[in-house]
Amino acid sequence: MLKKLFILFLCLLSHSVVAATLTIGYLGQQREEIRPATANLEPLYQDIGLRGVELGIEDNNTTGRFTGQQFVLVSAMLSRDEDPSRAFYFLLKEGVRHIVTNLPATQLLKLADLPEAQQALLYNAGAYDDDLRNENCRVNVLHTLPSYAMRADALGQFLLKKRWTDWFLVPGTREEDKNFAKALKRTATRFKLNIVKEKPWTYTYDARRTAQSLVAVFTQGVEYDILLVADETGLFGDYFPYRTWLPRPVAGTQGLVAAAWHPAHEQWGAVQLQNRFREKAGRWMKPRDYAAWLAVRAIGEAATRSQSLDFNAIKKYLLSDQMALAGFKGKPLSFRPWNGQLRQPVLLSGPRAVVAVAPLEGYLHPVNELDTLGYDKKESQCHWQP
Repeated sequence: MLKKLFILFLCLLSHSVVAATLTIGYLGQQREEIRPATANLEPLYQDIGLRGVELGIEDNNTTGRFTGQQFVLVSAMLSRDEDPSRAFYFLLKEGVRHIVTNLPATQLLKLADLPEAQQALLYNAGAYDDDLRNENCRVNVLHTLPSYAMRADALGQFLLKKRWTDWFLVPGTREEDKNFAKALKRTATRFKLNIVKEKPWTYTYDARRTAQSLVAVFTQGVEYDILLVADETGLFGDYFPYRTWLPRPVAGTQGLVAAAWHPAHEQWGAVQLQNRFREKAGRWMKPRDYAAWLAVRAIGEAATRSQSLDFNAIKKYLLSDQMALAGFKGKPLSFRPWNGQLRQPVLLSGPRAVVAVAPLEGYLHPVNELDTLGYDKKESQCHWQP
């Protein structure tokens, strides 16, 4: 009886509070339909990011029922050829000042530089590019997706611990492959690891036949501990494990992968997030879904803690020392004050299991151990003052 009265009291309390409303925007753009070599195993989803935002809104409103805060989503999913500026202007005109984006870096910078965008916050949940956190950083852009450098450093920590210090680097020819390969080379220099050979994969015809017949020959004549693949779109990397001339492990974008999220992640209550997302979306959560969910949850957390939906109050809390977002990865997450990157652990996973979580034990930092991943303050070329 007491339990029923308590539930009734909570219900009456939640209905007695007049909710103030905050609208959050989402801008997504369909990705280029490049079919991975293993495309028959998984569909090419065009709702990645959007489903994460939708779940984040639901989670914010769960708390908002008791704090008198309500969160509303206005979303736009654009075609590949569509200019996002028009949808962006519409959101700004409607008074939306928190906008989660799943856009390429060039499109994100174009929006961030608009005069009308200077009194808004864009949350980057779609671009890994390191330059967005360095020379091309913007004071009105926060990043909830880990950068290429953060992913590369996570791999570097693990491979150094395993003493796999000699690397054979195989990048693809696409721009995102080159960007991740650049991050891996930075990591090798940072941890004093040795890239004994860098050999781009330049074959453009049928990846299945090519990889099956040429990988052994392609990797012949090189002594190394581990082969690192930089193939962000999955055009050829899946065919390297077990086909190399020497019996060596594969990591990078295939094999052992560093990512913000993985379906096999179960620790720290992650199972309940995995289940709720899968029930809602009908598929597993992807890293960009997770980054979009984090962006909405960060806004909700700041609104709850500051007890305000005011734009400046939320922004101030997001970038303060008090920010501690729960992200189901064992550590409180917060934004780096020098470039707006969300500090977060990075999962190191095989196809069906999480192998480790970076930062690994023993990698210390005078301020925050999460800052051992990616560009630290003294390394960063971005020192904006929000």
